[in-house]
Amino acid sequence: MLFTEQIKALSKISKAINSDLYLEDILKIIVDVTAQLLESNICSLMLVDEKNGTLIVRASHSISEEYNKKPPLKIGEGIAGRAALENKPVKVKDVTREKEYKHKDIARKEGLSSLLCMPMAVKGKVIGVINCYTPKPHDFSDSEIEILTTISNQAALAIENTELAAKSKVFQEELEVRKRLERAKGILMRDEGLTEEQAYLKIRKYSMDNRKTMREVAEAIIMAADMKHLTGAK
Repeated sequence: MLFTEQIKALSKISKAINSDLYLEDILKIIVDVTAQLLESNICSLMLVDEKNGTLIVRASHSISEEYNKKPPLKIGEGIAGRAALENKPVKVKDVTREKEYKHKDIARKEGLSSLLCMPMAVKGKVIGVINCYTPKPHDFSDSEIEILTTISNQAALAIENTELAAKSKVFQEELEVRKRLERAKGILMRDEGLTEEQAYLKIRKYSMDNRKTMREVAEAIIMAADMKHLTGAK
């Protein structure tokens, strides 16, 4: 494997991570580039579902419907599950003869032989794994393990940044709702002589009765008050 090819591949992944692409598209680029770099006939990326304690395929370089739709693995189950549990890379010379490997039927059908499974972790917490298969028995070198380690770190960073951005967006939206709700309550307290609790309950009741969100009701109250102020209505 040429050093220049490694640099180009890692650069392509880096550009994808720093682009405006959706996470699903970034993950697809990661598995496609990894498969090409490590000459893997199937490369997949699985993410941890914390609620169910499982690993689920989120992206794959594979045309095999059976592989892409294989059921989730429990953490600690199979090769990928062990890599996630121990937060250590696991390599297998022949998955069709490995007792721990769960889908030998798919492996035989798709011509899968050796496997390198690399955990993805953020601050020591495993969030998923990357699986690379070869069509022939292969001893993964230290260089290949190092490359996949770098890729897994980049993938973990992309996922973490996307999740942080999503959480930040939700937080900002919740903050805006709270601001509007506080203003709407103030308007009702001033104009109708209600207590803060009465104003809140009135907004909530209208929201439930009319199938509107609390934000929508609050914005309507604010708009009505602003219009009243503009027209000078009493």
